[in-house]
Amino acid sequence: MSMLQEFKKFALRGNVVDMAVGIVIGAAFGQIVTSLVEKIISPITGYLTGGVDFRDRVITLPVPQLAEGVAAPTIGWGAFVQAIINFLIVAFALFMVIKAMNRLKSTEEAAPAPPPEDVLLLREIRDSLKRGSA
Repeated sequence: MSMLQEFKKFALRGNVVDMAVGIVIGAAFGQIVTSLVEKIISPITGYLTGGVDFRDRVITLPVPQLAEGVAAPTIGWGAFVQAIINFLIVAFALFMVIKAMNRLKSTEEAAPAPPPEDVLLLREIRDSLKRGSA
């Protein structure tokens, strides 16, 4: 089997295609959530905190005798807080999407309702007529 045929067989398997679709949709979903956080949630948070932007918040470490022109090292805790906020929003949004999908699946997979009593009675009569005529 040539390498091209082997690659084609690998690439066109169902799991690989499903995974590729999931990655593309996930990337698009990530962009939506990033936009939500940067354009809606962060400005609201900044307004409520008096204009503080978490991404710019740092702790400057006290370092004695730095060379001229060398900035003191900083810990960017604000970017970390922002990443946690982004994660929580993405996790909640995915939870809601999966919850909706599970709800749709459960309604599709629900067992059909039992037939009404009159249908059961008619079936009994039919079956007894079949036995009586045979």
